[in-house]
Amino acid sequence: MMSVPQEGGRWTGGRRSSTFTRLLRLGFTDPSAAERLLDAPGLSAVRADPLLLDALGAAADPDLALLGLVRLVEAQDDEAGRRELLDTLVAAKPLRDRLLGVLGASEALADHLARHAQDWRALVTYEPSDLHPGVEEFERGLADATDEVSLRVAYRRCLLSIAARDVCGTTDITETAAELADLATATLRAALAIARTAAPADAALCRIAVIAMGKCGGHELNYVSDVDVIFVAEAADGSGDEQKALQAATRLASHLMRICSDTTVEGTIWPVDANLRPEGRNGPLVRTLSSHLAYYQRWAKTWEFQALLKARPVAGDLELGEEYVEAVSPMVWQVSERENFVPDVQKMRKRVVANIPAGEKDRELKLGPGGLRDVEFAVQLLQLVHGRSDAALRSGTTLDALAALADGGYVGRVDAVQLDDAYRFLRTLEHRIQLYKLRRTHLVPEDDADLRRIGRSMGMRTEPITDLKRAWKRHTSVVRRLHEKLFYRPLLDAVAQLAPGETRLRADAARERLVALGYADPSAAMRHLEALASGVSRKAAIQRTLLPVLLGWFADSADPDAGLLNFRKVSDALGKTPWYLRLLRDEGAAAENLARILSAGRLAPDLLMRAPEAVALLGDVRGLEPRGHGQLAQETLAAVRRADDGEQAVTSARAVRRRELLRTAAADIIASYGTEDTPAVADQGALVDQVGAAVSDLTAATLDGTLRAVVRDGWGDTLPTRFAVIGMGRFGGHELSYGSDADVLFVHQPREGVSDHEAAQAANKVVSEMRRLLALPSSDPPLLIDADLRPEGKSGPLVRTLKSYEAYYRRWSLVWESQALLRAEPVAGDEELGRSFIELVDPLRYPAEGLGDDAVLEIRRLKARMESERLPRGADPTLHAKLGRGGLSDVEWTVQLLQLRHGWVEPGLRTTRTREALAAACAAELISAEDAATLDEAWVLASRVRNAVMLVRGRPGDTFPSDGRELGAVGRYLGYDPGHVGDMLDDYRRITRRARAVVEERFYDG
Repeated sequence: MMSVPQEGGRWTGGRRSSTFTRLLRLGFTDPSAAERLLDAPGLSAVRADPLLLDALGAAADPDLALLGLVRLVEAQDDEAGRRELLDTLVAAKPLRDRLLGVLGASEALADHLARHAQDWRALVTYEPSDLHPGVEEFERGLADATDEVSLRVAYRRCLLSIAARDVCGTTDITETAAELADLATATLRAALAIARTAAPADAALCRIAVIAMGKCGGHELNYVSDVDVIFVAEAADGSGDEQKALQAATRLASHLMRICSDTTVEGTIWPVDANLRPEGRNGPLVRTLSSHLAYYQRWAKTWEFQALLKARPVAGDLELGEEYVEAVSPMVWQVSERENFVPDVQKMRKRVVANIPAGEKDRELKLGPGGLRDVEFAVQLLQLVHGRSDAALRSGTTLDALAALADGGYVGRVDAVQLDDAYRFLRTLEHRIQLYKLRRTHLVPEDDADLRRIGRSMGMRTEPITDLKRAWKRHTSVVRRLHEKLFYRPLLDAVAQLAPGETRLRADAARERLVALGYADPSAAMRHLEALASGVSRKAAIQRTLLPVLLGWFADSADPDAGLLNFRKVSDALGKTPWYLRLLRDEGAAAENLARILSAGRLAPDLLMRAPEAVALLGDVRGLEPRGHGQLAQETLAAVRRADDGEQAVTSARAVRRRELLRTAAADIIASYGTEDTPAVADQGALVDQVGAAVSDLTAATLDGTLRAVVRDGWGDTLPTRFAVIGMGRFGGHELSYGSDADVLFVHQPREGVSDHEAAQAANKVVSEMRRLLALPSSDPPLLIDADLRPEGKSGPLVRTLKSYEAYYRRWSLVWESQALLRAEPVAGDEELGRSFIELVDPLRYPAEGLGDDAVLEIRRLKARMESERLPRGADPTLHAKLGRGGLSDVEWTVQLLQLRHGWVEPGLRTTRTREALAAACAAELISAEDAATLDEAWVLASRVRNAVMLVRGRPGDTFPSDGRELGAVGRYLGYDPGHVGDMLDDYRRITRRARAVVEERFYDG
């Protein structure tokens, strides 16, 4: 078969030309196209010169470098110009490396050289001073710029020299970033000069200073980045018209921003962003120094002081700029004294991550997990905490600050070295991505050609794509692992034995850091850390690994002190148990779940301390799922059967209840707080329903087990009378909260052949013994039985026969008793007897034809009297979850009135559950969807408040705690960030106020 000659004649006899093979070996991806380019007029010298071909092959993208060179040669004015360029390129290795290095890395700079063909001369040689030029050198390079277009051309010419030094390795990443910041400084000065020249009258009226912020202020700018600035101005003579001076300064500042940001035939330089100024884009562009200070002293948020950490005067009146920095600096270094400082900073970081589009998160180099921002936030957080007392930390440059932190012992040296290495890699990768088209992006490209070019530009020549991806993954993993631990690990080093050469965090600095984290007693916290982390045992080693992460989770709670103390108690109890440490180390979420539980209040830790082995629940994927009534009853009855006597049996049943209460509380806390991998559950109603059902089922199982134990001890297998327990109130409605009593009725029915007297004695003895056993002093939570809803209340017998109930309800029943019976549901004992009781009371709670007008009026009178008499003295009626305005009582009485009036005809209303009945009323169009939603929202919120109070304080309550830390913990449970308890109370009042308006209309007027 004959070979077909290819374009350019490079096939001969079926064999590739030697040039083709050489180009392929040098790294060209399209040698045929490269050969055609080398045939262009005037490029024979390139083909013939092995040095030039080798230099092209050394470029990040040889194909791109050759194309750029061809375009540059063709752009020369004449043959003499082309010959001069190529001759110099052959003779001068520095130019060869710089020019081809730039052309192989940046298509945008190749475009610039094609448009401005003589700018290659800027790369011919460097004077020694040019190796690391400063602002003055760049100012000389921009000196001839008189308008927007000429400034852009001069800017790109200067950028060309920076890029050349960068790709050739003459400068490292920190030097390149500093040069870019210096070029930005010179450009801002040139732009301001152009603006002043265009408006001399404005220039005469004011002193204006440009303050660089962000990366420009920190001397660590990217190739393409917004340049963040703040403008400050004063009247020119110090006593002139301030308003006119500000107007003039605003016009100058606006013109400066347009000069740099507007797109011309030469493109744009970069956007100038002034949104870090007071009030952001809603505030005036320019302020006086006194106006800036007034804002920062009164209104500024934590993040604004964090931004000021990098403030640096760069253009305009530098004396005024220095005054600005000197004035705001003390406020920057006092910001860590603010309440919730650390959580505020960390929350801001989490919000940034949450706002990344899902499809970009894994490619986001700057903002994604393990990205540049993680390093910067971690370093800035440490600077702000310790920079108040250590001026050596007050650098706006990330890596300089990191080195200072390591030198001062605020960061472990090994951690600092690893983080420095990762940050340098990520910044270099960011630069290479942006340099290609000079576009602002932080996304790692997906195209193999782009990845190959970037990898080669970073020295990865064998497998550039594979090696680049591997290195990127490795460095982001390092950052993800270290960026939060960086803040906590030195706290352990402060109390542990260090390796030789390591610098210990000073005790005062450790206490300073703990205070910033929210610890009220840093000295006690240090003692706990010393006890946990000291020593050479396996336990101490594992805890030293775990504690940096745990400290962060404790700090995210309202009571870090309690979290750390409780962890020490659990660790002391279980630390020698192999499975405990293995669980925390290996089970992923177990350690975080434990930290959330230990720092969320008193109830869950108290339950855990009574049986620390229940920590094992946290390591099972399904360990926190609620267990159904059948499972609970089966386990409780099995425990009762194994016991020798009634007291031991009830102790076993209460132990099951304790463990299951912990399971329920733990699941509730974790769902309410969320974890690093799982957001908090948004459906608050579902959480209330889950807790109510779980605690109600658990209470029913405990009562059933206690009943079985009492019967077995007193009568063996069979009680002389059939006996049932009827749940009432929130118990019957499956709506118990953690601190609720068990409202019940007791009913019995003598067995055949047993006298009424004997049956009554047995039934009363059962009730008495059940109450005694459940009230015995114990480390387990008490379960109080409340039978006050029985006929005749406290004056009536504790237990009645079914016939006695029937006789009482037929002759004496009051409307309030019919209302109470809406919640009646059998919960323990004889199931058939329980069903018979329900059949007995159904006509009372769902009366045929509904309630009469007199009965409705009586219910309304009872509710009004309860509101005036039962609310505790001194209680705020707008914040009482049970009896207050729009609280549980308001909603439940409104729903129950609908049930009493319409339950006889609407089957959906025949339920003991409040939310189910409300939904059924809405479906039956007895209440509008809007009103039903308003009542439901208020009921769910009030129920959540009661649960929160019990979890936080360890005892039941219907009002928000007065203690600030406890109130903060309630807020965290309800989903409010630290420092926002005021918002929580406002929201509660607003939601319940709206519910009360519905109650007024539907209950009192409907």
